[in-house]
Amino acid sequence: MQIIELRIKGKVQGVGFRPFVWLLAQQHQLQGDVKNDGQGVVIRLAKIEQNALQHFLNDLHHKLPPLAQITDIQQQQKHLKNAPQFDGFVISESEQNAMDTQIVPDAATCSVCIADLFEPQNRRYHYPFTNCTHCGPRFTIIKAIPYDRKNTSMANFPLCSDCAAEYKNPADRRFHAQPNACPECGPHIWLQDYHHKIADNETALKQTALFLTKGKIIAVKGIGGFHLACDATNPIAVQALRERKHRPTKPLAIMVADLNSLLDLSPEEKNLLTSTAAPIVLLAKHKVPQICDLIAPHLAEIGVMLPSNPLQHLLLREVKRPLVMTSANPSGQPPVLDNQSAVENLQNLADFYLCHNRDILQRADDSLVRAAFDGIETLRRARGYVPNETELNIVNQKNILALGSDLKNTFCLLKGDKAVVSQHIGDTANDKVRLQLEDNLTLFQQIYQFKPEIIAIDAHSGYFSSAVGKALAEKWNIPVRTIWHHHAHLTAVLAEHHYQFERNEKVIGIALDGLGMGQHHQLWGGECLLVDYANCQYLGGLPAVALAGGDLAATQPWRNWLAHIQQFVPNWQALATHTCAELNWQPLAKAIEQKINAPLASSTGRLFDAVAFALGITPAKLSWEGEAACQLETLAMQSTFINQSAVEISTNLPVKMPIKDDKLDLATFWQSWLHYESDAANKAFCFHWALAQGFAQMAKMNAQKYQCKTIVLSGGVMHNQLLRRLLKVQLTEFKVLSGHEFPMNDGGLSLGQAAIAAAHY
Repeated sequence: MQIIELRIKGKVQGVGFRPFVWLLAQQHQLQGDVKNDGQGVVIRLAKIEQNALQHFLNDLHHKLPPLAQITDIQQQQKHLKNAPQFDGFVISESEQNAMDTQIVPDAATCSVCIADLFEPQNRRYHYPFTNCTHCGPRFTIIKAIPYDRKNTSMANFPLCSDCAAEYKNPADRRFHAQPNACPECGPHIWLQDYHHKIADNETALKQTALFLTKGKIIAVKGIGGFHLACDATNPIAVQALRERKHRPTKPLAIMVADLNSLLDLSPEEKNLLTSTAAPIVLLAKHKVPQICDLIAPHLAEIGVMLPSNPLQHLLLREVKRPLVMTSANPSGQPPVLDNQSAVENLQNLADFYLCHNRDILQRADDSLVRAAFDGIETLRRARGYVPNETELNIVNQKNILALGSDLKNTFCLLKGDKAVVSQHIGDTANDKVRLQLEDNLTLFQQIYQFKPEIIAIDAHSGYFSSAVGKALAEKWNIPVRTIWHHHAHLTAVLAEHHYQFERNEKVIGIALDGLGMGQHHQLWGGECLLVDYANCQYLGGLPAVALAGGDLAATQPWRNWLAHIQQFVPNWQALATHTCAELNWQPLAKAIEQKINAPLASSTGRLFDAVAFALGITPAKLSWEGEAACQLETLAMQSTFINQSAVEISTNLPVKMPIKDDKLDLATFWQSWLHYESDAANKAFCFHWALAQGFAQMAKMNAQKYQCKTIVLSGGVMHNQLLRRLLKVQLTEFKVLSGHEFPMNDGGLSLGQAAIAAAHY
């Protein structure tokens, strides 16, 4: 029997693709079948006319279900000796074979399921685990491919007769919805304190809402982990949460019931908030009314998200006010995933625990994004976006595993030109985060049937991620490639933009961050580089300054202030005496002079810390990464220069950061900045301006020298919108690329490492 076989690749499992094909086949009166396998979906059709096939293929491409995406269709004619006798069109059982399909991220509850949730006559009325093929958990409940119920954490919940009928009916939107369930057969919720269960199901939900309105803090189990929730309008509750988490000023994310709770949203912000990813979106404070001042002190933005699962919809509707929804973890620990760990580890943080009995197999923190002036900007990529596959415009013949950095860790699997970057894993200085990294590596390799042939690691030999890579390379007897930190930052942006180099072409890169290992074991953090996928050449940047006290410099801004003035300001002792009177600065100054525990680094992050301390806007000891820099940007945005043109600013600002011997001249900067008499906001702005002007000038000079038409911006400091805008204003004659889909901070590093490794093999 002659048949036509269509092999479909992309996001085609767990998204209602097979019933969609079934319905199309009915409409086109086709005979054949459709099934899942490890490589995607296979459609077999009894031979039909070419014209009819083209109509079917056209509908296949243009009428997809909301979560589905086709990346490739391979068509071939086959002759089957033992061919099935097709009687109409059917959906066949899945097959297990070599993995070559995409896993779908978790998707926010769709509008139809929300309607079910609040329809009193619906059998899923107020059921916290309502979902269909267009929404619900995917990535966080999967343990193997194909994406069938037996390979998820729903395997423990046999379907009742009603749910089974939906599951088996191709015309039903819950056909083969693997998490399909109802109150009769699915997971359930309960509320408890440390010792006892208090209530089940809807009573638990109502009691939780009551506790929240009374100022209590509740640990709420979600899809990818637990949150700590409290009333975002209650300053006493928010302060209690801050004290328990030892989080004095770090901003807290909030959740609101719907868009009606927000003001003056742009179309881009509305689209992000209501997307299937349902990320945290950074919004200007005036757009978020009724929130207490303690949510994001000294900052101009608040992270806001809408409910992404039915339990959150029910809770927000019941409590009738915005809630803080922050990750449920003791300070320095990863978020907890299971009920027992929540009760044991959060007893000093939460008053009560709203739990459920569906296991979370993969942690997925809330993603963090912003609708920036130059497009969508991703600061943390996790729930809703991972594990989306990214196609790179590179030639690669090897399976490459890239292990990222130690902060904001992610890892990347690269097979051919397809890259999968893991969810945000976090700071691997913590033992529990290290275990999660190792567990996730094992699980990703299992799910994707991925056996590395090359491992790419950061050039910093002290990183845990680098040690893991070396150990795995030795275990599997495969090569390991060490990669400069800032080369990977820049290449991640090139990879995201599918950048294809012309013959002998290179680009100019500006990489600004806290710290990273560069050539000759130098600590970089503010560089101008000449790069392509395979190569990286140093062109210039910030001068190296002592990290006074080593790692302590990252948390104590006064140390950076002291190091900078000691190196660049003639009368630095008088300044130190005046500004550091309550600090024991003299021994530290002597240690810097004698080069004791004072490694040199060209760190932009530490320069920001020094300026913030000089302005008196940051404490002597920071409580969260980026605190000083974020406050400095917020202050600068209040400057009278904000709405002036570049020409006006250049005319009116005497502060400069000129280039001297391929370095930005910080001696000129500090002395002119310290003598500049203006208010704190204008001084904060002119620092941003001088830094942007200096690096823009350096990039222009080198672009002319090396005949480059493209300039790439990356590194964690580039998430500073003001600095990035000022750079782009001064680089309008070039094609300027920055990160959007992937973070420019270390969360995007593994993608860049994988692309560089591919270019070398």
